Amino acid sequence: MNRPEPDYLNMLNPQQKEAVLHTGSPLLILAGAGSGKTRVITTKIAYLIDQLQMDPQSILAVTFTNKAADEMHQRVLSMVPGASGVMIRTFHSFGAWLLRRNAPLLGLHGNFSIYDDEDSLTLLHSLYPKYKRRELSPYARMISRAKDYGLAAEDELWRISHDPLLPEMFEAYEKRLREIGNADFGDLIIRPVELLRDNPEVRQRIHSRFRVILVDEYQDSNVAQYQLLKQLTDKDTYLCVVGDDDQSIYRFRGAEVRNIIDFPREFENTTIIRLERNYRSTKKILSVASDVVARNRERLGKTLWTELAEGERPKIVYLADQDEEADFCTRLLEDGNLEGTAILYRTNAQSRNLETSFLRRGIPYKIVGALRFYDREEVKDVLALLSFFLNPRDEVAFRRIVNKPSRGIGAKTLERIAREAYRGDGDLRAALEALVSSLPAKAREGASTFLGALQQMDSSLSEEDLSKFIKKAVRASGILEYHRQQDEIALTQKVENIEELAGAAAKYPRGREGLSQLLEDLELDRSRIADQDPAAQPGVTLITMHNTKGLEFDRV
Repeated sequence: MNRPEPDYLNMLNPQQKEAVLHTGSPLLILAGAGSGKTRVITTKIAYLIDQLQMDPQSILAVTFTNKAADEMHQRVLSMVPGASGVMIRTFHSFGAWLLRRNAPLLGLHGNFSIYDDEDSLTLLHSLYPKYKRRELSPYARMISRAKDYGLAAEDELWRISHDPLLPEMFEAYEKRLREIGNADFGDLIIRPVELLRDNPEVRQRIHSRFRVILVDEYQDSNVAQYQLLKQLTDKDTYLCVVGDDDQSIYRFRGAEVRNIIDFPREFENTTIIRLERNYRSTKKILSVASDVVARNRERLGKTLWTELAEGERPKIVYLADQDEEADFCTRLLEDGNLEGTAILYRTNAQSRNLETSFLRRGIPYKIVGALRFYDREEVKDVLALLSFFLNPRDEVAFRRIVNKPSRGIGAKTLERIAREAYRGDGDLRAALEALVSSLPAKAREGASTFLGALQQMDSSLSEEDLSKFIKKAVRASGILEYHRQQDEIALTQKVENIEELAGAAAKYPRGREGLSQLLEDLELDRSRIADQDPAAQPGVTLITMHNTKGLEFDRV
């Protein structure tokens, strides 16, 4: 007796259903804007579990943001409650998961810290103190870009830069990073590639675990992520990628559109299914968009269509300069229709004229992409304290926090502590404890206070829930006192930000494991509890083209 077709399949159009039911050969789903690709991915996962009886733990789905991963997980569970074992993560989150379970094979510490761009720049500056941070910033970006391309310090770096200093700085940076056993964001991709390439047993274990791999937004993947995908799959892996070769807008971050263009050649016997029905835009908007993308030279091709109304024809207005543009936008907004309205521009710097005009006319607005929650000094200070407490080999965190408040530990003393640490296994806390009695009086007193705060944290970690633990740690460390001395007027806001951070920890279990998971989650998605959805805030939205990814507005 045939099983009745599940309701979730009846909600799909023919092309969507074809993509969901496909099995066997590699599958490339070319999904145009507004074509329901998220529904297809989530329904496909549900179908594999519900109808094909696949073990949820054998399925890996990769997205590009934690928000998308959370949404995907909830949708799958709503269709198949028994699907909780499916692993849905970002590339970087999956890389961190894989590295933590195999850290010793790569010389990493189990509690390794994950360095963001600012941390990487700080580490580079500690190696080249004669340069100003702004002088080193381009080199830090080039190192990050090299890793996006899967390049190591000893590789040919000409595609990144011909600057003769880059290889030397890259090599020194990598050497120190490996000495202290930590990782930057690029390492979360290239080191798993290294792990799987050089360790057949680990590779076989991963191949046996994940029999199905699905990748969303594949057009935004970079070379290193492609290399990781190749290592994760073998001839028996069912691989499905979803993307749109006409929506590749992250080249400046290392995204490589050739990944999706070349997919049929790189993965033999690929089936291509095109999702061309648009559920979002009017016919007139689709017509203009199709005319634009038709001029793209590198594309696999598709033709979007819709059953929605014709709609208004998009307007093209020629204006003399940015001031005139701002005046034009202001006049359009005088109808009072601000909610659901967005003004898009290429770079954040272009918002200045718009802001000036809106302020003069009293038009409320919000900027997406301004100073983020995790970029605020007090938040980074607390995260550095927690990171160093958990991982005393985190030199960047140590240098950030040890003199907040001032403890008289100067540059020479810091270097002495670092040298002592690297004589052993890089443990800076142990080095400070060994040297404290020999430090000058002020530094000795300050170091003793700092070590005392860490000891208090040792005692309370297992006794308190993480939220209370963080609040106690902040008080014991003197961070609040430091910020009171810096700017007492802004202290209330800073305290609220720290409270927000502590509140985010409430859902994690107490102890080192919970703290480790909290820090990893916050590092991997620095916008999780940061800024609200712009559509939920009053006023017109000012936003760059790149930040609009995944958002919808009524008027643009």
